[in-house]
Amino acid sequence: MISNDAVIFGILVSILGLVFYTSSINSSFWNKFYTFFPTLLLCYFLPSFLVYINVIDSSNSNLYYVASRFLLPCSLVLLTISVDLREIIKLGPKALIMFFTGTLGVLLGGPISLLFLKFVSPDLINLNLNELAGGMSTIAGSWIGGGANQAAMMEVFSVDSQIFSKMVAVDIICANVWLAILLVGVGKNKFLDKKVLKADSSSIEDIKTRIEKYNLSISKIPELKDLIFILTIGFSVVGISHFFGGYISEYIKINFQYLEKYSLTSNFFWLIIISTSLGILLSFTKIRNLEGSGASKIGSVFIYILVTTIGLKMDLQAIFQNPELFLLGFIWIGVHILLLIIVAKLIKAPFFFVAVGSQANIGGAASAPVVASAFHPSLAAVGVLLAVLGYAVGTYAAYLCGIIMQSIV
Repeated sequence: MISNDAVIFGILVSILGLVFYTSSINSSFWNKFYTFFPTLLLCYFLPSFLVYINVIDSSNSNLYYVASRFLLPCSLVLLTISVDLREIIKLGPKALIMFFTGTLGVLLGGPISLLFLKFVSPDLINLNLNELAGGMSTIAGSWIGGGANQAAMMEVFSVDSQIFSKMVAVDIICANVWLAILLVGVGKNKFLDKKVLKADSSSIEDIKTRIEKYNLSISKIPELKDLIFILTIGFSVVGISHFFGGYISEYIKINFQYLEKYSLTSNFFWLIIISTSLGILLSFTKIRNLEGSGASKIGSVFIYILVTTIGLKMDLQAIFQNPELFLLGFIWIGVHILLLIIVAKLIKAPFFFVAVGSQANIGGAASAPVVASAFHPSLAAVGVLLAVLGYAVGTYAAYLCGIIMQSIV
């Protein structure tokens, strides 16, 4: 198996090249193929398939760390410097409604899946149900907030390390399968809005149209200095974000330890917050005109590289090792999905809000902007802002979920 990161990175970039080349071929076969399998989905799935068939050994790879700590924050800067915050605000309350619906879906989905197990097939899982409930609280922490919320639940409910490792596998696989489904849905969003959700997506389409008109008005053939300047802005902000994020998280960790449960001691949390905030601030300056030289396109390239590294983390083989736990996980996330669809139909929310509201919960800051930018690069900020909200409520909601689950076993 290939374990050298340099070689693996070459394979990942080759996958990107292959996918984008074939998607650009104007033939009936490829047009139909990419109707059902969007480019973003393939960039995500093909690396995981190579791991599954033992071509790549990603167990010791640092590529995801590099992509998530350097390319992701840089892409957020480059995607947000062209954002019009006033236009995003015009999206209205539906984004928040769908986010909190997703949170409620996770909060209720855990107890419902546990009740299903208890009354339908109590012998299916060879674990103490009380221990299982505590372990499942860590999934709730991850699916509503993020890694820090998950770790907090592990400590609060004294989760055994072996149970925790199994829960992590369920968390990653179920979340990534749902991410794959959402990426398929992005390619069908107009059909879903019109036929399934009966939603009015005109506000999103209007924003996209206005942004595209603005981009055309400043568009130009980029020179070398333009590309250098784009990377200078992007990675300078990343450096600043790492610098201050490290100091802030360390200061809070030493002086305000009780804030750890809100993810405020996480370097990654502050990295994402600071880089996104600075990107939004820069959007009010002339730096916004860098979009005309392709700032968001470079940001999108970084996002696609990140997606391929996320694919490396998805171990398809793990599904077959603990199938009963994954059944529990899929029932859980199924409740989350069902509630999202019901509320979306009631308030006529377009699929964009369903996908981003869900992923801001389930995936957090690493994947919510990926899903949002799949609709349009300038909408990535919506995913980040909602994911930050998930960090804030994650510990509260996950703790409540854990208490409910323990009370019913």
